[in-house]
Amino acid sequence: MPTPLTADTIRTAPKVLLHDHLDGGVRPATIVELAAECGYDGLPTTDVDALGRWFTESADSGSLVRYLETFDQTLAVMQTREGLMRVASECAQDLAADGVVYAEVRFAPEQHLQRGLTLPQVVQAVLDGFAEGSRIAAESGRGIRVRALLTAMRQAARSREIAELVVAFRDKEVAGFDIAGAEAGFPPSRHLDAFEYLQRENSHFTIHAGEAFGLPSIWEAIQWCGAERLGHGVRIVDDITVDDEGTATLGLLAGYVRDRRIPLEMAPTSNVQTGAATSIATHPIGLLTDLRFRVTVNTDNRLMSGVSMTSEMTALVEAFGYDWHRLQWFTINAMKSSFLPFDERLAIIENIVKPGYAALMA
Repeated sequence: MPTPLTADTIRTAPKVLLHDHLDGGVRPATIVELAAECGYDGLPTTDVDALGRWFTESADSGSLVRYLETFDQTLAVMQTREGLMRVASECAQDLAADGVVYAEVRFAPEQHLQRGLTLPQVVQAVLDGFAEGSRIAAESGRGIRVRALLTAMRQAARSREIAELVVAFRDKEVAGFDIAGAEAGFPPSRHLDAFEYLQRENSHFTIHAGEAFGLPSIWEAIQWCGAERLGHGVRIVDDITVDDEGTATLGLLAGYVRDRRIPLEMAPTSNVQTGAATSIATHPIGLLTDLRFRVTVNTDNRLMSGVSMTSEMTALVEAFGYDWHRLQWFTINAMKSSFLPFDERLAIIENIVKPGYAALMA
């Protein structure tokens, strides 16, 4: 008989995570300790439990702009090499403890320069932290590989500089490039120079699109900028019509996304918090999964959303009745969509993901 689907058993399943923000997954206790070490006195509270609740309650506003304001607190304590290394190391350890075997974790180097670090120093500190955390996790019997995505902020003008940083560090576990921040008023085409440079350099990139803004953002990300993956992409559902009999008709853009197998980095709980979806049960991930889009499941910001990969998968099981086969499908989708070389992706699927789920389904 298959292993029953519970949060405890789902935690043991191998998982792949493509959309997780480093500054959105810091441990509350670490924030308090680092704030004391660096002299930052802007925290709303230094009580660890109360601080954790403040983050989730502040983020649960239905507004992406308000959601993003909570990052001021985590970024404030991530301005030194020591702080960045600690946060990155703990990130790797926490993900491994949650059963994640491969992760691409993103951060914006330009947001960590307040105390004199250079962009390359920021990247190296995070990479060193990921390596340390992965080593500690392996010593405890939890193997994980964590790679970085370097993010440029949509409202700033450093995207070409960050893109060049991606190329400089791509042989040192930097997987690719991303842009993030408020979508409305800051279309991805503003950063076309960076995307064209990355394409010339045969480098990978994903773009936050279709979260707080609609189809034009997705269209620009794909057709103007050449995005390989869509960060969230939840609003692609606006180009799908379902009639009274339940038959779905895809518009030209939705059809293109599905036909091209463009991965959707979906984060259900975060999408509900930012107003991109009304609830987990009505989240477009259900329809998009049924229509066989390249759907992946992600955490986005574990601290702000109060989630893990385990809790996200558990919520989907409860909302849609998914079984182990579906969870394996999500995981393989993510591994196929990663920015690893093909042979390395295949090795993780064949040697880790499939055997792990086979044991749970036996």
